[in-house]
Amino acid sequence: MRALWALLAVLVASWRLWAIQDIQECTWQVVLNKFERVGKNGMSDRFFDQEPLETLDSVFTPLVDAPTDQGEKYLSFPYYLKINYSCNGESSEAQVRKGHLTGLKPMVLVTFQSPVNFHHWKIEQLQIQMEAAPFRDKEQCTADEMCVMSWYTPMPIKNGSVVMRVDVSSNGLGPFIPNKRCPFPSPGRGVDSGRDFRGEERSTLIPRYFMNVSSRPLWHTVDQAPVLILGGIPDEKSVLLTDTSFTDSFLVELNIDSCWVGSFYCPQASFTATIYDAIATESTLFIRQNQLVYYFTGTYLTLHESNRGSGSWVRVLANECIKRLCPVHFHSNGSEYVMALTTGKREGYVHLGTITDGHVSFKLLPKQRSVCEGIQVNDNLVILYTIPEFIPDARGLQFLMILGTESYTNFPMVPKGMFYNPYNNLLFIWGNFLLQSYNKENFIYLADFPKEQSIKYLVNSFHGDTAIVTETEEIWYLLEGSYRMYKLFPSKGWEVYISLQVMHQSSLYTSSETMVTLFYEDRRLYQLVYLIDKKQGRLVKRLVPVEQLLMYEQLGNHYLLKRQGNHLTLSFTSFCPFTVMRLRDLPNPQIYTRQERYQARPPRVLEPSGFHDENSLAVYQGLVYYLLYLHSKYHKPYADPVHDPTWRWWKNKKLDQDYYFYLASNLRSASNVYIEMASYEKIYDLKAEHELPERIFLDKGNSYAFSVFLTVREHSFEFQPELLTTLELRSKVDLGVVLADPGCIEVVVKQKVLINRNSVLFWVTLNDKRSCFDQGISGHHLMKTSMLVKVVGAVGHCFQNTHRGPRMQGNLMVPVFIGCPPGKRLAFDITYTLEYNRLQNKHYFDCVHVDPEMPCFLFRDIFYPFFLIQDLVTGESGSFQGSYVLTVVGGGPTMDTIKEYSEEEIYRFNSPLDKTNSLIWTTKNTTTTKDSAFNIMTHQSLGIEWLCLENSPCHDTIPHTIFAPEFFFKVLVSNRCGQETGLPGCPPVPVVWCLQVSSCVFIGLVTLYIIFCLLLPLMVKACSALRWKINNIITSESYYPYTASSRVFSGASGTRSRGSSSVSSGVSSKVAEGNQEAPEETSKKQSIT
Repeated sequence: MRALWALLAVLVASWRLWAIQDIQECTWQVVLNKFERVGKNGMSDRFFDQEPLETLDSVFTPLVDAPTDQGEKYLSFPYYLKINYSCNGESSEAQVRKGHLTGLKPMVLVTFQSPVNFHHWKIEQLQIQMEAAPFRDKEQCTADEMCVMSWYTPMPIKNGSVVMRVDVSSNGLGPFIPNKRCPFPSPGRGVDSGRDFRGEERSTLIPRYFMNVSSRPLWHTVDQAPVLILGGIPDEKSVLLTDTSFTDSFLVELNIDSCWVGSFYCPQASFTATIYDAIATESTLFIRQNQLVYYFTGTYLTLHESNRGSGSWVRVLANECIKRLCPVHFHSNGSEYVMALTTGKREGYVHLGTITDGHVSFKLLPKQRSVCEGIQVNDNLVILYTIPEFIPDARGLQFLMILGTESYTNFPMVPKGMFYNPYNNLLFIWGNFLLQSYNKENFIYLADFPKEQSIKYLVNSFHGDTAIVTETEEIWYLLEGSYRMYKLFPSKGWEVYISLQVMHQSSLYTSSETMVTLFYEDRRLYQLVYLIDKKQGRLVKRLVPVEQLLMYEQLGNHYLLKRQGNHLTLSFTSFCPFTVMRLRDLPNPQIYTRQERYQARPPRVLEPSGFHDENSLAVYQGLVYYLLYLHSKYHKPYADPVHDPTWRWWKNKKLDQDYYFYLASNLRSASNVYIEMASYEKIYDLKAEHELPERIFLDKGNSYAFSVFLTVREHSFEFQPELLTTLELRSKVDLGVVLADPGCIEVVVKQKVLINRNSVLFWVTLNDKRSCFDQGISGHHLMKTSMLVKVVGAVGHCFQNTHRGPRMQGNLMVPVFIGCPPGKRLAFDITYTLEYNRLQNKHYFDCVHVDPEMPCFLFRDIFYPFFLIQDLVTGESGSFQGSYVLTVVGGGPTMDTIKEYSEEEIYRFNSPLDKTNSLIWTTKNTTTTKDSAFNIMTHQSLGIEWLCLENSPCHDTIPHTIFAPEFFFKVLVSNRCGQETGLPGCPPVPVVWCLQVSSCVFIGLVTLYIIFCLLLPLMVKACSALRWKINNIITSESYYPYTASSRVFSGASGTRSRGSSSVSSGVSSKVAEGNQEAPEETSKKQSIT
């Protein structure tokens, strides 16, 4: 009877929501289609092809009066997304036609997950938003316009990203359809068949594989694994594989050797074919069978740029006895990790596996002796905490701080595992108990968990939620930051929920089912369940409605029956301290989420019905491909005159956009396609969506501010006298903020009571304290921390009704990353550098063949470089005013022969302390690094003087043509010099500069050399004759008086040329003048002669 009243309470409480929101349940349907299958109904494909298609030349060539560049090559992605939707009670075709006629247009947002190896790939948070194009299916139709239609968008692929999320939403017109998120792996070795993983796919799911089989954890690198793997199939070498997060899956029997090497050093109690441990990473799968460990590397050209896939399952640690594989949930330093725990002769050691770009290596830790031996000899091991021998006696409390003074029960503590959350530093130690600690020293015992049960595994959302599975398949729930644990299954709330699902005739619930695993996806808890319905077994992924179960549990336990007249009425007690909770004053999210977003809309077709054909869809493919190509091309050390990747695309076509519009409005566009340039752009001003972002990146000294508006229940305010002179209005609603690392970040909360609105407004400001900042490369080595905003008394009691069911309120956890965020760069300012150098050096100079991406500078000119601080996310760009160190790290006479210099060579070629005559350049600046090894430059520096001394690589540059010789320098610019800069920790910029000897000087030298070679014999003969004449004159002057020398000299030279006569006259005049002024000195000269 009590259960029936609880069900009635739930029905009455939910009536208002159902009455107000009488919305037909609709859902998006998204499938993948290859290029050649567009318009074919009932067709779907899987990601496998990785190379772009070169089939668009015939489509773009006729577009002569269009903004596209005929000189560019437009490629195509190999796949489309086909989008439909369906609602209960009507066929999908009718619904799609209705939606199209009422203006519905699906909006697709594709998010590319940043890769693990940031040494190889650039870290970025990239999104592209596309509008779907309507397309009539290729089926016979008697109607004039359409029978069956769908929407299509290109499905883009990005190098370096193997995990993509596709979010489908509505444009706000037509029927209401909730947003849907679909995970898509990158093309490569997806789960197309068991043969892809060197195994055989099994078509039937035999009940003995799943029924009454214990559930097991799903282990993978968080947000990075394109393929998930799950073992635990009893007595079979089989695993479950999926690349759609278990929307569908495959049972694959693996082709492995299944050896059993039992010995004295590796004891094995029994042999089994079961694969117990399975871990998925970005590129590699790991399994353990008995004591053997295998791995398999997938083939992802978009990730490795080469075929590094495994030909078979590779056995590792062949001489080791492994008892357990353990996952490392997060990647670090460009690699992923797994741990292999040893037993037998190696008990107490750990093999740490490192996966980098598909390469797997293991390292034995500790290096000296095992942990067991280290504990016995006290080998520098620090004991953080000693677990009590028995379970504490909580005496009715929800939690108990372990201080050593508490009393204990007779139940022994049996620890079985640990779990650590790097965002909030929360460490769990679990077994037949649950201990938690935020500092690894002080532990809290959570008394709600029964000591008679034993925990089998934990799953965490890393957004403040933890689910616990026991050995008896019970499911418990814990909201991090609180101490109350809730039993979800079995529970009264679960019984009520199942009863409602049976009333709705749901196909996701049957009386015969077994849970296979429990996992979090996008902050929501899911079950993978094996169901038997009508003697047919199937695997189903279904949502665990945590909020609904908690709400049903609360309503079922806190209701009153009051008699009014002849009937009973239900009344409920709400323990939530507020009725409305809203987030306000949220800043634009991109500066904190670092999401780069592009938008692309399909080209307009001139057909009156508005339907696209294969040619217009192909144009859409080419435009989306080229848009992302421009994005990737923009990752360069040089800055364009306009800080936008799409600027070069349309810069020569903007003046003609009115002409293109005129052609389209008069139905004269080529191929009946009108390309609007504004439809392909980068978005810099996204607005907040009334909720906290998924994550926050805080740069050095930055802050994030927002406000929380709470409408509290009646009679929640009171007047309290203060110092007997003033009255203060004080609220019973309190807001708390928990910081995982208060030494690194701080928070300021201000409160304002709005008495006329019965509400309270809290302003929350999160600040970086500048104390935990590593001046690293943009996006590298970020520190993980978190902020938890909670309303006191709201945990487990406050829910908001939405069209997707109740949502928990009053507890907001946001991961925070401290450090130089991704999307910032230091770029070489070509435009201003060339202009400033022209003004300072009083002439213009550039390469013989001008390359806008590679400017040339003259060797004899003083060089003045300038740089920009650019934010690729917000579009901000400004002059870099800080200090930096410039070093030449490579060079060569051509681009193809550029050589990377060693550290010793970099020192010799750049350091002012070099004594080997090897300097490439110097400067008049006197500021140097602390060790005086390198010069420190600023935007006000006196410039760089090129030296190319004798032992430098650019000293003897030989010309190979009539043009000036060139030498290319690879220059590294870094602001890690301890100076205050406008961009903390921005990455070092490698720039390639071209240095040329002046062509005028070079041609002049060559011409002078040729003339000298031709005239050398004549010049030698003339010099000999002149020398003979001079000797004769000097001899004659020794016998005649000086007064007659002028006449004799003139007579002797009467037969000479005009040039010689003039020279002689000049000499004689100088001599005469000298004789009058200094006769004594002249006589001395004569005697000497």
